[in-house]
Amino acid sequence: MFPRSPAFPHKHGQKRPNSVFTQCLFPNAFSQPQQMESHLNLTNTNAHCQPLNAFPLIPTYQWKPAPYVSLTSPNGSKTKNRKRKSDGLSEDDLKRKRVGSPHPYEHPGKTSRFSPGTMGACSLIRSPMHTPSTSKSVGHVPCLREESLLNANSSLPQSLIKDKLSQQIMELFLACEQQSEDLERKESCRAQLQRDIQGLFPCARVFLAGSSLNGFGSRSSDADLCLVVQDGPVNQRTDAVYILSLVRKLLFKLSYIEKPQLIRAKVPILKFTHRISGVEFDLNVNNVVGIRNTFLLRTYAYIEKRVRPLILVIKKWASHHRINDASRGTLSSYTLVLMVLHYLQTLPEPVIPCLQKDYPECFNPVMDIHSVPEGPKSIPPFVSKNHSSLGDLFLGFLKYYATVFKWDKYVISVREAKTLPKPNTWEWRDKLVCVEEPFDGSNTARAVHEKMKFDAIKAQFTESWQVLQVRKDLNYILPTRETRPKR
Repeated sequence: MFPRSPAFPHKHGQKRPNSVFTQCLFPNAFSQPQQMESHLNLTNTNAHCQPLNAFPLIPTYQWKPAPYVSLTSPNGSKTKNRKRKSDGLSEDDLKRKRVGSPHPYEHPGKTSRFSPGTMGACSLIRSPMHTPSTSKSVGHVPCLREESLLNANSSLPQSLIKDKLSQQIMELFLACEQQSEDLERKESCRAQLQRDIQGLFPCARVFLAGSSLNGFGSRSSDADLCLVVQDGPVNQRTDAVYILSLVRKLLFKLSYIEKPQLIRAKVPILKFTHRISGVEFDLNVNNVVGIRNTFLLRTYAYIEKRVRPLILVIKKWASHHRINDASRGTLSSYTLVLMVLHYLQTLPEPVIPCLQKDYPECFNPVMDIHSVPEGPKSIPPFVSKNHSSLGDLFLGFLKYYATVFKWDKYVISVREAKTLPKPNTWEWRDKLVCVEEPFDGSNTARAVHEKMKFDAIKAQFTESWQVLQVRKDLNYILPTRETRPKR
C-alpha cells in the first residue's frame, strides 16, 4: 500500500473510480482552468543576511504570482496575508484553508476534497493574490537569483581542493550541475501543465520536487512532479491510476507534450516529455512525502558547501557503474543521497548536522504541506570542524560502505543520524539494503531485492575504493571526459 503521509490524516470511506470521479470530474472536463499561475521570483529578498565564508546561504524556492485581478471572498471580505505557525498546529488549525490561492505552494482550500458538487464550486471561489511577506527573516534562504549566483561562484577554499582528486570532483560538479535556466524551463512547463490540468481538477496543484529542487540535480536530470488533488491520501492502486489515466488523455491533446506513458507501480507515475526542451517528467498523485523530503534535502545541500559536489559526483559514479537504477533492481538516486548524508553525519567530526533533531519545528512531519517550503528559512549555515577535502570524503564514503557498514544488521537513518537495528518485520527483515525514509519511515531501497544485484553493488563499492585509494585519480573509476554534458 502507498505509505500515508502524516500530513493528511486518513479519512474513512475512500472513494472508488466511477463513483465520486464520475460525479465530480466529468462535469468539469471541459471547463476553463483558473487563470492563476505563478512564475519564478528572481528578486533577491535576503540582502540583509550575513553569508558565511563557507557558503552563501540556503536558496529558497519562491514563486511570484502572475498579475491577477483581486476578488473578494463570498462574504465580501478580503483574505489577509497571515503567517501560519509551522508547528503545534491543532486539528482545527489544519482545517482552516485558504481557498483558490494562485501560489503553487499555498493551500488549495477546503473545497479541493473530492465530493459531489465541490469541483464545480471550487473553480468559482478565488481569493485575492497574496503579496509576499515583507518581514525580514533571520535565516539564510535566498531566492533563485542567488542560487544562480551560487552556480557561478561555487568555489571552495583551496584547503578543501588542494589534491588532484578533489579538483577533479569540483570541476566535474561545475560542469554538470543544474543551471538556473534548466530550472526555469522545468518551472515553465509545470506552470503551463497546472493551468491545463485545472481544466479537469479546478482545485489541483502541481508541485515540482525531487532533484530539480533539492540541489542535487544535474543538467541531464529529469523532473518529478506531484499532482495534489485533495487534502487526504489517495488510493494509489485505484484512484491514482484513474486520475493519471484522465490526465494522460489530456496530455495527448497538448501540443507541448509528447510520449505520455502510464507506469503502474506501487506509486504509479505518468511519464512524458516536454516537446520543446526535451525534459522528461514523472508525474505522481498526492505523493506528498516527496515534497517534504525535497526541502529537507535542499537544506542539507546548501548548509555545507562540500555536500553538493560530493553527492552529484557520487551519483555520476553510480550511474556509470549501473548501480543507480531502481527500475533495474539497484539503488535509486534518492537512496544514494541518503546514504551519503548518513556517512557525512556519522563521521567522528560530522560534516553536516542532523536537521530533524536540531530543528524539529522546521521539518515537522505534520506541517501543512503548503508551509513546507518556508520551514528551513531560519536555519543558519553549519560550520563543521571537519576540514576533509572532497577527495578524502569520497574515498571515505566508498570505504565506509565497502568495509564498515553492516548491511545485514542495520538500517541507515538520516532522521536519527545513526544506524538503527534492523526491525524484525516483513518490511525490513529480509531486505538486502535498508535506508529509512526520513518522514514516513518506509524503506527507500526496497527495489534492491535480488542477491545478485546486491552483490554487484557491494562489489562496486569495494573495487572503486581499492582503485581510488591507490591511484587518487577520478578517471580510473569515472571517465570525466565522457561524463561531462555535451554542449
